[in-house]
Amino acid sequence: MLSRVVVAPSGFKESLSAQAAADAIADGVRRVLPATAVDLIPLVDGGEGTAVTLAAATGGRLVALPATGPVGERVGTHFALLGSRDTAVVEMAAVAGLSLVPRALRDPGATTTYGVGELIRAALDTGARRILVGCGDSGTSDGGAGALQALGARLLDADGFELPQGGRELIRLTRIDPSGLDARLRRVELLVACNPYNVLCGERGVARVFGPQKGATPAQVEELSTALEHWAHVLTRDVGRPGVDLRHGPGTGASGGLGAGLAALGARLLPRFDVLLDHLDLDARLARADLVVTAEGALDHQTARGKVPAEVARRAKLHGRPVLALAGTLGEGAHTVPGVDAYSGILPAPMALAEALVRASELLTDATERALRMILLGARLPVTRTLHAEVSGTQRPSSVR
Repeated sequence: MLSRVVVAPSGFKESLSAQAAADAIADGVRRVLPATAVDLIPLVDGGEGTAVTLAAATGGRLVALPATGPVGERVGTHFALLGSRDTAVVEMAAVAGLSLVPRALRDPGATTTYGVGELIRAALDTGARRILVGCGDSGTSDGGAGALQALGARLLDADGFELPQGGRELIRLTRIDPSGLDARLRRVELLVACNPYNVLCGERGVARVFGPQKGATPAQVEELSTALEHWAHVLTRDVGRPGVDLRHGPGTGASGGLGAGLAALGARLLPRFDVLLDHLDLDARLARADLVVTAEGALDHQTARGKVPAEVARRAKLHGRPVLALAGTLGEGAHTVPGVDAYSGILPAPMALAEALVRASELLTDATERALRMILLGARLPVTRTLHAEVSGTQRPSSVR
């Protein structure tokens, strides 16, 4: 009998927050196991919901303010002050996320991270000694240029004029004048929680990998890739720190290259889960579970490259705990995520994307119920001992499909 189930999902992009996903899964668990303790751990990867989740987990608070959104218009946004009060969390998605870019305006060569710099300055105003910038779910590809401008750097063309906002403008950059940068940056610890697999330049650079997802045409991808190569060269020459590789360093491509821009200012780019999950006591809670349920919008070959279900499964396996993964869609490589013992899509039948997004909570609850009933049925079959050995690590069980 399952006495404790840990529910540790990420959010479903443009549909469910991590908290909403956790609540939906919990409802499905309770339909099948009403007496079982359910431990909800909505997880963040630096993207949408990071500030809210960490503020709640640490007894901190949100600071609301207006700032420049990704298309240049003012938006209502926020950052978090954690319970310790000496650490601020700036969630780039809250001010420059893809969800803030209207579909008709999705051109990553034109959007800006200027608002991220404004949030960092606002965090500095609180006296925070540490600023954690969460990267993820971005709608930008300007290499962090906008953030640097908001923090006081001047990006100048050949005639000495300030460049307009947007990544494609960086091809005209002649020099960067860092003399106006906010002096308080030298007295604060600036940390960037990012996916280390994301790099700024090259064949696996951010423009080529993520540009199409943000609305770039093939021609715009190449234009933006060239502009970011030039940006990396000038940024390294005029602002960068000795020995810091802004082109190919781990995490430099985070959030459309925001990682590179902040690294040039002295920020440390750190694997996001090493920075974020310690605030949630995740490992100790996984150790007490009989079953771990995780989830994300898509389970595929990219999941193992720094996504929440892969990290949850990795940590759960350190304690020998079985892991069930649920996903909005199942793609190529879904069966290869290390540590995931069983997985299932949440759609019971083909349906339009718009309908699936609206019904995501209902679908996730129903899928959880179906998967748990299958697990309990399996536990009653004569081969229970064999299945138990497989889940314990002797052999990988068949996936729930």
